[in-house]
Amino acid sequence: RLTPGSDDRRDLYEVTRKTVLRAADAVCALVKAKDLSPLSNGGWRLRTTSYQQNYKLCSSEPFVEQPLGCFCSGFLVGPNLLATAGHCVANTADLAGIRFVFGFRMKDGTRARTEFNPDEVYQGIEVVGRKLEETSGRDWALVRLDRSVPGRNPVKFRRRGKIRKNRDLFVIGHPNGLPAKYADGATVRDNHPQPYFVANLDTYGGNSGSPVFDKQRVRVEGILVRGENDFVKMGSCHVSLVCPSTGCRGEDVTRTTEWVNVFKQAKKATKDKNKSTQPTSSGGRRPVKKK
Repeated sequence: RLTPGSDDRRDLYEVTRKTVLRAADAVCALVKAKDLSPLSNGGWRLRTTSYQQNYKLCSSEPFVEQPLGCFCSGFLVGPNLLATAGHCVANTADLAGIRFVFGFRMKDGTRARTEFNPDEVYQGIEVVGRKLEETSGRDWALVRLDRSVPGRNPVKFRRRGKIRKNRDLFVIGHPNGLPAKYADGATVRDNHPQPYFVANLDTYGGNSGSPVFDKQRVRVEGILVRGENDFVKMGSCHVSLVCPSTGCRGEDVTRTTEWVNVFKQAKKATKDKNKSTQPTSSGGRRPVKKK
């Protein structure tokens, strides 16, 4: 859904703010494993489909010529820890059919990146924490990846307190499964719910799991999890639903403080595991101290 007057979504090649581009490097696409095929260099090719055909879109719709390749978004919060929406991953067993792909974006106005190096594609090995509660609105998951991600810095995120109402926001993710988009021009609209806040973001279905940032601090405040219907019918095709800035239901964002304690426990578990496998001077393994 869009706020009136403009579509604030932009491709990343159009963004010049360096702190935003660094943050975008931490964002990934959740892809079905069956949609990736191996390349001779050890990399992977992503099978894509037509955005216009999949959603029966009118030719006037933005990005109508771009491909679709994923079903959710996610972002790095640690070297091998990733955050996403709880409804994007059900459990650890579910991870076998999912890959986490970094760098699915447009190269320019007509070409999308659909081939990826080995260090851009990861498998999840454990859902270390997850909530999906209809009554409270909690919706988040933390996933441990099969290895650390080199060359990409985990995002900074809020660990206590909450964002102020009317604070400026932006989001980075994969609306409807498109190559990554940046969208600003949004603010916190309703800050009262404890587990989440409501914002007037230009986001769509595939944005689930996207990081929502405080625009000034470039710090993640939450995970985009649900919102208004994306499209309405216009004649024989569909266009984006346009909402007033204070109209429609808004987009819900699970607060980072909902999962910060699970993150701390997962980080500590990783550190303890690394200590237990650290080689000793004799070439053996250092034993774990008993408490």
